[in-house]
Amino acid sequence: MKYYIGYDCGTMGTKAAIYSLDGDLIAEAYREHEIKYPKPGWAEMEPEQFYNVATDGIRECVKKSGVNPSDIKGISDSGIICGLVPIDDDWNSVGAYIPFLDSRAKKEAEYIINNLDPVWAREAGNSEVSAYMPPVVLKWIKNNEKEKFKKIKKVVSAAQYVLGKLGGLKAREAFIDWGHLSGSVIGFDAKKRNWSEKQIDLLGLPYEIFPKVVKPWQVVGELSSSEAKKLGLKAGTPLIAGSGDIMQSNLGSCVTESGMCSDVAGTASIFTILSDFYSQKITDTKTLILAFSTLENQYMYWGFIPAGGLSLRWFRDEILREKGNDKSYDSMNKLAKDISIGSDGVLFFPFLQGRSTPAWQNTSAAWLGLFGSNKISNLYRSMMESIAFEYLSWVTLCRGIGVDIKNTVGTGGGSKSDLWNQIKADILNTNYTTVNRTEGAVLANAALAAYGVGDTKGLSATVNEWVKTKKVYKPIKENNELYMKIYNTREDILNGPLRDIFNRLAQLQTVIS
Repeated sequence: MKYYIGYDCGTMGTKAAIYSLDGDLIAEAYREHEIKYPKPGWAEMEPEQFYNVATDGIRECVKKSGVNPSDIKGISDSGIICGLVPIDDDWNSVGAYIPFLDSRAKKEAEYIINNLDPVWAREAGNSEVSAYMPPVVLKWIKNNEKEKFKKIKKVVSAAQYVLGKLGGLKAREAFIDWGHLSGSVIGFDAKKRNWSEKQIDLLGLPYEIFPKVVKPWQVVGELSSSEAKKLGLKAGTPLIAGSGDIMQSNLGSCVTESGMCSDVAGTASIFTILSDFYSQKITDTKTLILAFSTLENQYMYWGFIPAGGLSLRWFRDEILREKGNDKSYDSMNKLAKDISIGSDGVLFFPFLQGRSTPAWQNTSAAWLGLFGSNKISNLYRSMMESIAFEYLSWVTLCRGIGVDIKNTVGTGGGSKSDLWNQIKADILNTNYTTVNRTEGAVLANAALAAYGVGDTKGLSATVNEWVKTKKVYKPIKENNELYMKIYNTREDILNGPLRDIFNRLAQLQTVIS
């Protein structure tokens, strides 16, 4: 038998797992992360934390599995795509990991926006610049922590920082795959799938500080003797580069072809659209983020609603007063099912934590169209429909440049709702499917490891053997026709009077705070 280890360093925790060549899950483990908030708007994580929880999880998996260490043929990873670990010559961290939750680099972002030629809009396919982006954060370190900046030899992703430690690598061997590369949002050339010397120079950063770009399935090192002893594994086990967590979540859900979409229906609702090309027309809208899929010659447009699923949890906790009671979701689904399409004219705008794609600074959540005849189930169904309407705005952009939207695969807690899945199918006018396995990124990481060491012939073929469709929700024509009328009215309201109202409400918050 042959086995493979995959680990995923997400925002809230790290998951590790062992899989067989047949795709069987042999053992898994999970460890939570601690996020520190040292100042308002700041967020930091200890780099060693990623290493400690990943290795602890791998040890647990090895112990529980009973697998012969010699039969484990490769280790691969995935992780947060927006963030960086600064390292010295010996692969030791010289500062905190600064994730996408951090906004300390606002001044740097404003300077870049107001003073520099936006080459990234032409080269990277992304026109917006924000404080969370790794090159902007790096510029903040250069400006504000000069002594620390002098010690930095390379910057790497969280997951690949762990992989480098497992291999005893040096800074000169630092690497980044193209999935993590695109998590930088700016600073790279989308056509070349490499860093852009022009952009890096424009940002005032040293080009040599950025790691070399490798293919996700490239072997980048071997498990060192000291690390093998700690983990209970065999020294020399190949280490495969890996990819970003969103990319690997796609792959682990069999979202592999152009025109396929994924809906991660979690706390933040993340929606991705795969395409074999990208267009400046999308860039000009300043809406979706362009990234790379794990697979070769494939792009990924993605957007997210920071409080997508969180809106429903907020409703449960604050409106229903049933905090922690997950059964209330089922109860509300049953009630909402009896409400007509369009929630009897009630519209919800799911911006409890703002609007990110597109980035509107002053948005807040709102209900419109309420009457005394409405019930709590109208409110709930309107929230479910609002998420799908936001997705439709993104899908419409991609359809407009010629992407043939084929199917959407739903994962996360929200995909357990038959009603919500059907609403999304009807609004998006495409099949909405669920799959029989929900391990996501770690499963894809194991497949990546197997492919990297030559034990399989292809990534897409492998995951399509391991993961199968569970249920298909087909769009209902008359439902879609009615939803499109509602959507067009909703867009007119949102992009017209409501945006002005959001700006006025933001002024009000300034007055009363």
